[in-house]
Amino acid sequence: QKAALVAQLKEYEIPAERGVIVAQNGNSLIPLVLNETRHTLFSDPKFVKDPEEAAEQIAKAIGGNADDYEKKMRLDTRYSILAKKLDKNQKEQIDKLELKGVGTREAVYRTYPQGSLAGQILGFVNDDGEGKYGLEQALDGELRGKPGQLKAITDAQGVPLATNKDNVVNEPVAGKRVILTIDVGMQQQLEDILKAGLEAAKSGSGSALVIEANTGAIKAMANYPTYNPGEFFKVEDGNVFNNPAVSAPLEVGSIMKPLTVAAGLNQGVISPESTFYDKRFWNIDDAVVRNVEEDGGAGTKSVRDILQLSLNTGATWVLMQMGGGEINSKARQTWYDYMVNHYNFGKLTGVEQGYEAEGSIPRPDQGFGLDIQYANTTFGQGMTATPLQMGAALASAINGGKYYRPHLVASTVDGSGKETRKEPEILNPNVVSPGTSNDLRELMEYVYSKNRTVYGSTSERAEYSIGGKTGTAQVAKPEGGYYDDRYNGTYLGFVGGDRPQYVIVVRVNEPKIAGYAGSRAAAPIFVKVSNMLIDNFGVTPKQ
Repeated sequence: QKAALVAQLKEYEIPAERGVIVAQNGNSLIPLVLNETRHTLFSDPKFVKDPEEAAEQIAKAIGGNADDYEKKMRLDTRYSILAKKLDKNQKEQIDKLELKGVGTREAVYRTYPQGSLAGQILGFVNDDGEGKYGLEQALDGELRGKPGQLKAITDAQGVPLATNKDNVVNEPVAGKRVILTIDVGMQQQLEDILKAGLEAAKSGSGSALVIEANTGAIKAMANYPTYNPGEFFKVEDGNVFNNPAVSAPLEVGSIMKPLTVAAGLNQGVISPESTFYDKRFWNIDDAVVRNVEEDGGAGTKSVRDILQLSLNTGATWVLMQMGGGEINSKARQTWYDYMVNHYNFGKLTGVEQGYEAEGSIPRPDQGFGLDIQYANTTFGQGMTATPLQMGAALASAINGGKYYRPHLVASTVDGSGKETRKEPEILNPNVVSPGTSNDLRELMEYVYSKNRTVYGSTSERAEYSIGGKTGTAQVAKPEGGYYDDRYNGTYLGFVGGDRPQYVIVVRVNEPKIAGYAGSRAAAPIFVKVSNMLIDNFGVTPKQ
């Protein structure tokens, strides 16, 4: 009796239904990730009397290779998977065969009804049921749920006797439903604008994102190239699975300058009216900091000029003021404190994405050539950050000084229907003062107004507050130094009314058009995105 029981008592895991993912579309919700029931074909080789004949019948019924089926039915195991993802018709064809030791069971697979939309935000679930990349990886524990357990007495063919009184069942607990901050319409338009902008700039890749300045909620985040999570197995280059907006830090270039100026303003070492004599270069640690050609020539320059003319010497001068007039330990420590503890560079934001990168900020007191290294960081070289980190940092510098953790999840709903909302989380309430925020907004508005026609803007849109800054950063060589002919273009800006509403970040990798990568490649994308937000997504005009 004991031997018979051992042969007939089996334990089965009852998979939990994985939580679905939905996003906002105006006042309604649209599914981005759903579950689809398919069927897994399996065998218990102990009960298959003629594997060769059974394999041929299976191949005729559903296709596939008969030899592969036969090999799997000869394995020394009690459970061998022959095929996955059978549809309803294929299951019925198998059932008609009535093969001993061969059966099907329901299996739930992820389906992505919007195709490639937000693909890198979402990630995918592999054939082992593991969430990979994006939200599927970051929230795998919440989405997965808890599987149930069935201990079953089986009949002579290994089929569980569900009515047997000795069966023990623990019901599975479904995964949580996840509601995103993403707006589907905004996401689709951002993806379209980014792709068209990259094609115009003759660039093969780039990113763009829109984040609410006063909550940290990410409303849209696009990358190109992208992929369809429902067809992840067709992807040849695994790098496309990553979300570069959060996983690929870069030397950001001159979009760092507004944050440098904000630190100087907040320290009280400069004001919006401050001026300095710019001789177009600084000699630091046996190296030279120079400006781009359109710097207006040597002469007295203002803080506005630092941003509008994108003066590397001006950003370096701000660093000097932090040290009492020169780059020294005090200057480096102060600027390091702002980069790391105010703007949160060099740290993970905690956004709900797999493989987020933290970027890198050099230590102010370790290594050689510290002064020139820190001069470089004031204009976005010699340090790295992700587009998301830059967006969150600017939001904190223009919204009155509150650093909100960037997030993609608006709320979750458990199996009982209980909804848990994710409230905006303030990581630092005092990044800069409200006064500094006001000054920085006005400075960035000035920069945009002076350059908007260069960026391709044909309308003034004076009833809105629009500000921004370009960045053109040399691409670093793996062995050290920089390429002379390879640049990334970036743009960091905002749009709103009496207060900033959205922060926009654009990244264009190595465009192949003439002119500066920031103004010629990234800025036109910003203009189209800001217009899209004003026209379609309720930007409140100035009162």
